[in-house]
Amino acid sequence: MKNRYPVPERRWFVGLAVVAFIGAALFLASTIRPSDPTSLCPVSHGIRARTRVDDGYNPTPTQLSAILHYATSRVVPQQSVSEIKISLDVLKSLGRPSNFLVFGLGHDSLMWASFNPGGTTVFLEEDPKWVHTVLKDAPGLRAHTVRYRTQLRQAKDLLLSYRSEAACSPPNAFLRGNEACKLALDNLPDEVYETEWDLIMIDAPKGYFAEAPGRMAAVYSAAVMARNRKGSGATHVFLHDVDRKVEKAYAEEFLCKKNYVNGVGRLWHFEVPPSNDTSARRFC
Repeated sequence: MKNRYPVPERRWFVGLAVVAFIGAALFLASTIRPSDPTSLCPVSHGIRARTRVDDGYNPTPTQLSAILHYATSRVVPQQSVSEIKISLDVLKSLGRPSNFLVFGLGHDSLMWASFNPGGTTVFLEEDPKWVHTVLKDAPGLRAHTVRYRTQLRQAKDLLLSYRSEAACSPPNAFLRGNEACKLALDNLPDEVYETEWDLIMIDAPKGYFAEAPGRMAAVYSAAVMARNRKGSGATHVFLHDVDRKVEKAYAEEFLCKKNYVNGVGRLWHFEVPPSNDTSARRFC
């Protein structure tokens, strides 16, 4: 997700920025309905002046910052246009401000936040220095530093051994303070545990060298959050880089093929329903 190093400007990115923010504006327009628009628009000599409110469009500060950023930046999001569109379509289909949790903070973070006007968009990042770098230019983003207890080279062993740890099993699975289960993110900020997330994007942490944290804990924890949801409806979980063995194996183990909705490129989309099955021995 981070895509920290600039790459040459791509012609398609201009089109992406335009499509993305038109979509965000349309989403915003669908959620804002002034109760009495005439009271906001003065009438003079029988002619009423038009304002952005009349058209149902009133951009948020985050959207304006995002438009400026992507109009002037030479750095592009890591996901492709078709991959981004899957998440954007889900946000638009919900028809309301949503709770959106994103694993990873990067040059595309302003875009994700702008797609969810009025909602709660929170980013989780493993590198404190990178958080400082991003927030320096985008102070309006909500981001937290996360400490991971895993390394990518442990992925196979963790997948084979987690079933023998009671604190990891589906009926008992929890996150906050769960030190016994290495796959559980046990030290997240309170707001992450106390919010029921409508969407979870997993595009971090790093997972391309042996000492990297890998995305094992992120995938497991997202599955636990979704299964423990108290409200109605499923949690939309998006996993990027499914062309890699670890991401694919953990998706099949914890997010489940039966919950797979669609995918394109290197992105898979799942709808994970709440579960109160106290006898389940596996997630899938």
